[in-house]
Amino acid sequence: MKSISNEKNLESKKILLRLDLNVPLEDGKISDTTRIDKILPTLNFLIQQKTKIIILSHVGRPKGKTVKELSLKPICEDLRKKLNKSIKLITENIYEIKNKDFFEKFDEEIFILENIRFYAEEEKNDSKFAKHLASFGDIYVNDAFSCSHRAHASIQQISKYLPSFSGLQLDLEVGALNKITAEITKPITCIIGGSKISTKIDIIKNLIPKLDNIVIVGGMANNFIEYFGNNIGKSIKEKNCNEIVEEILSLSKKKECKIIYPDDVLVAKDLNGLSKNKELNQVLPDEMILDIGPKTVNKIINIIDNSKTILWNGPAGYFENPNFANGSIKIAKKIIENKKLNKIFSVVGGGDTVSLLNNLKVVGNFNFVSTAGGAFLEYLEGKKLPGITALN
Repeated sequence: MKSISNEKNLESKKILLRLDLNVPLEDGKISDTTRIDKILPTLNFLIQQKTKIIILSHVGRPKGKTVKELSLKPICEDLRKKLNKSIKLITENIYEIKNKDFFEKFDEEIFILENIRFYAEEEKNDSKFAKHLASFGDIYVNDAFSCSHRAHASIQQISKYLPSFSGLQLDLEVGALNKITAEITKPITCIIGGSKISTKIDIIKNLIPKLDNIVIVGGMANNFIEYFGNNIGKSIKEKNCNEIVEEILSLSKKKECKIIYPDDVLVAKDLNGLSKNKELNQVLPDEMILDIGPKTVNKIINIIDNSKTILWNGPAGYFENPNFANGSIKIAKKIIENKKLNKIFSVVGGGDTVSLLNNLKVVGNFNFVSTAGGAFLEYLEGKKLPGITALN
């Protein structure tokens, strides 16, 4: 990949910049600006280079139709304030914009084309649509890693018609993921949670040969607890997963990667209950496992202390109830502590994990926090991402 950060002589060039500005909107207001904040360095870099920026992005799933509630107008207003620049939202039909000279009649340095998914051709990866988009600019920059697992017109097809580069945020994302998949500093540990093993099995299988430890937490840990002969009561679990558990244990043994699951747990009779610490053989039929217990927390902290690299994807428990947030909080604090001492390189991803760190206001205390859901997971599975392949 060629990075736009290494390019010279960009002055006056029209940059078609693909961003992921798919932020949550409630009554036309942005409830979480994390994705916007992350791409500000790329925008500031291009402003310093005196380029003209044409932003391509989307919000939600309008399925090729114009949906007023999914306009990029609130995002445009947020960027105006943060960049202190005049930004124009282009609401004209894209097909009525004939060429790049269209943007010369405005004084603004930054333009945002209205929600690119208002056009069905975007998700169909339509080549004519991509070629028309390309006619607006001199250079294409992809700074939307979180969309790069999609073979869409403004992600993949467009790169065939313009000199194409990666953006600063995409460079950071790929660089961070390479440190846990290719340029590894060992020992390396993955703490992985979630409710379903089946959705993470390909990640686990791809990472086992590279890792020293995989710590299984969250709902998927219940499948391991039950597999080893313990009662899990009413706890969430995925059905018919014994073969998957056996496959993970067998492969980890061959590759000398340790699989760690909880030694003790916190339970309650419902999601809103108070927590009780239990040994694995003490869980009652009417109880739910909702967090890891103190013995397990101490074991994980010890593993973190003996690791040089950490990947964390999935909280340790039902953190929405503060009674079951302890495991996740202790993991976060230990990683932060070791990161501050330069003892560890930490990468965090996954919506629930990022939400937890936002609640704790500690997102900035990790080496890298990824807001990319599907792209993050597919990269870890070892899949080729269309948006990245298009830049190579």
